Amino acid sequence: MSTPTPRPLGSTGPRVFPIGLGCMGMSAMYGDADRAESLATVHAALEAGVTLLDTGDFYAMGHNEMLVGEALRTAPAARREQALVSVKFGAMRGPGGDWIGIDGRPAAVKNFASYSLQRLGVDHIDVYRLARLDPDVPIEETVGAVAELVEKGYVRHIGLSEVGADTIRRAVATAPITDLQIEYALISRGIEDRILPVTRELGIGITAYGVLSRGLISGHFTRDRQLGANDFRAHSPRFQGANLDHNLDLVEQLRKIAERKGASVAQLAIAWVLSRGDDIVPLLGARTRERLAEALGALDVTLDEADLAAIEAAVPADAAAGERYPRAQMAHLDSEH
Repeated sequence: MSTPTPRPLGSTGPRVFPIGLGCMGMSAMYGDADRAESLATVHAALEAGVTLLDTGDFYAMGHNEMLVGEALRTAPAARREQALVSVKFGAMRGPGGDWIGIDGRPAAVKNFASYSLQRLGVDHIDVYRLARLDPDVPIEETVGAVAELVEKGYVRHIGLSEVGADTIRRAVATAPITDLQIEYALISRGIEDRILPVTRELGIGITAYGVLSRGLISGHFTRDRQLGANDFRAHSPRFQGANLDHNLDLVEQLRKIAERKGASVAQLAIAWVLSRGDDIVPLLGARTRERLAEALGALDVTLDEADLAAIEAAVPADAAAGERYPRAQMAHLDSEH
């Protein structure tokens, strides 16, 4: 892998390695995970130069933050110091794992941050963001509370997550916003019409999750794969019945292009997101060192205009079958309204 050029997290944030590591799947949402392999994967990412680690306080009810904290404590000092930790807060869970709402009240923001600092074992959080917009609390109040944490040194930068253009404008009028974390992939391109123009106008970066659509366009997912009840994809519309058949047909079209490029399907999909602009940092949810190495290989894939045209022809915008979340969860996405 060649030495990549760092990318800015917006006009007010730090420069980071062009691919970040999303750590959620190491604790939850995609079936059982291997703790030892998860720690080794975080260490391998840091060794490769990755700087941005993304987690959330509600990922397995704090387990993921503790895992990331352990990975940082056991990493070599130089690697630990390069790490920047992004944390999402506000999504509330019941003891059985059920989702019970969003809390963006200022007092709750400070409470959530206190617990995250403890679980991570750090004295500050690099980027702190509300996971989903709280419909009962103005975004100005939530962002204002995070801004107070910035003033006191507990948080370095303020981010946003899955919010629409109007909310972005209101947030940035309250305090400097570093980046918007939002799903963006070949088959999830909803940000292109209204949201991306606004973030670029305001100097806000994009940290893109779901770049491989939860493995759907990784080139590794098969029609006969059995998913456990604790796997998000067992309930995701894009992984059901005829939707899955249609979406995997799209993947086979991508595979033809990838083979001509000497790349894997996953590398092609990641390279496409990287090609969308230097203000976009893909977050890859690699759970193993093998998948991490494959993802980082995308940095050596160069796409010219002919390649991009072929990819667009194979997977046009809105080509995916099925919504990216079940209907009940879609209702909580301010970015979709």
